[in-house]
Amino acid sequence: MQANKQDVGRLLKTAKGQIDGILKMIEEDRYCMEISHQIMAAEAILNKANREVLKAHVQGCVKDGIESGDADGKVQEILTILDAIMK
Repeated sequence: MQANKQDVGRLLKTAKGQIDGILKMIEEDRYCMEISHQIMAAEAILNKANREVLKAHVQGCVKDGIESGDADGKVQEILTILDAIMK
């Protein structure tokens, strides 16, 4: 993985903490809207972590693939992940 491991790891640990908090909120029968807001916050952090990983992939792996003659394979990888993101 070419993304900054510390940054991505910090984001994922934050999301994990939020998810643990959401589970506790559910156990405590907290208000639905509060839970929903926390779920959206966790999703936002996961999306940010994913952007960092994908950005590093394009800047590193895709660039290397193009230079080594595997542009078609790397472009297909990006198209596949974009398709999954946009569902």
